Order: sequence, then C-alpha cells, then structure tokens
Amino acid sequence: MPSPAISVTELEKYFPPALTGWRALTQPVARATEKALAGVSFDVKENESIALIGSNGAGKSTLLRILATLIIPTRGQATVGGFDVERESAEARRLFGYHTGGDEGFYARLSARENLAFFAAMNNLSRADTRQRIESVAELLGIQNDLSRQVRTFSTGMMHRLGLARALLHRPAILLLDEPTRSLDPIAASAFRRLLKEDLVRKGGTTLLFASHTLSEVEELADRVVLLDKGRVIVFDSPRGLCSATDTTTLEAAVSSLVGHLVPLQHRA
Repeated sequence: MPSPAISVTELEKYFPPALTGWRALTQPVARATEKALAGVSFDVKENESIALIGSNGAGKSTLLRILATLIIPTRGQATVGGFDVERESAEARRLFGYHTGGDEGFYARLSARENLAFFAAMNNLSRADTRQRIESVAELLGIQNDLSRQVRTFSTGMMHRLGLARALLHRPAILLLDEPTRSLDPIAASAFRRLLKEDLVRKGGTTLLFASHTLSEVEELADRVVLLDKGRVIVFDSPRGLCSATDTTTLEAAVSSLVGHLVPLQHRA
C-alpha cells in the first residue's frame, strides 16, 4: 500500500495566553492554555484533493502552518511526503508549495519578476529554469504583463496571484493553500479552481490540501472533507458521504447539521 502524501497523527497545538501590560513583563513563563488542535489525525493520499473546513478558530490555519514547517506541534506527528515536518523540515519543504492569501515575504520595492527570481533561487532553480518557470506561472495566473511592476503597486488581488505563483514556482508535488481564492474576483477565482482541479490535480498529479470557507468551492475541488471544530476532527468523508450521513442534500446543510449537533461520525476510508 503506498505511503500517504500527508499524514497527521494525534496532532496537538497549544498556544500561551496573550499577556498585556505588567503581566507580560513580570510573568516569565506563560502557561499554555489556548488549545488550537486537540488530537487531529487523518491521511491524504497522493493525487488527492482534501478540504479543511470549519468556523473561524477551528484550527485550519494552524494545521496548515504546522505542515508548512512554520510552527511546531505541541504533541503528535505530521509528515509531508514521508518527511517529519519537525525533524526533517528541509526535506519536507522541497516537496510542497504554501500560500496563505497574504503578501508575506515579498519585497515591496522589487518587481514581481525580481521577487519570483529570489524565491526560485531559494528553491535551487537554475537561471534557465527560473526564467521559464516565472513566465509559465505568470501566464497561468494572468500576471504576465505585470512582472516588471514593483510589488508595492499591486492590488490585493494581484498580490494574491503573485503569492500563488510563488507557491507553484518549483513544481511542488503537494500544495498547501489557505483560502486559495480569497481576494480574487469571481472570474479569476473560477479560473483558478479549474487550474487546480484540471491542470494540477487531475493532469499533473499534485496532492492538494486547502482550507476554505466557500462550500461551493469545496464541493467543486475536494475528494474528501475534514470538518474541524474547536481543534478536533468531527468527520472526514467525501462531500457526498457527508450529505448521506446527515440525510441532507447539500454540503452546507450537512455541515450545519454536524457542527450544530457536534456528533463525531466514524471516519470513512
């Protein structure tokens, strides 16, 4: 049986409480009381598209940040491409592209092309491959005519596309996306969903794990859905399976039923 592309086992993450004023100066060690993840476990197969859904604060972004090696778990284990994200983070980072929907890490006074060339170098792409990949991903995301512009002149939507271009630059086998169509207009969002589903997942064999609040997007892209609530997995099933298990006809109704009753369902293979 092939190894999963992503594996999450009993993952927990606690954050220290926020301290302000004199407490921040006088309390040397903050007790970890804020629970972001509470024993999350699931596997993602190669070439599978999995959606993380749940309300704000459910743990979606925290989980993605752990898988992207940006923060370490308190307990449990997570692997990407077979590499432990805590002990083998450098090896794991070579396999995935990560995008949060923000503009983190870009240099405002450099052009889009210069920014992408910098991140290509960080991923050890050759100069020839860098030129080819920048042109390719820029055309894919509709920013080919804006590569010479300084990043500080980009709109929010343009920054989002540039971030997606950076995530795709090194041909990652695994994509970790947090709200992948946030800040995109409806036409651009629809085009990007087609890109993900047809070109990257179906034709390219890319494994996709994404968080989304848009259930129509989840229905279009996801093979299976991880529903999180307060850091716990409520259910892990296909959109059709969720509807069947809750005797509903839409994913929105199924999710409302599950979150409303907080009844964990048995995971389905």
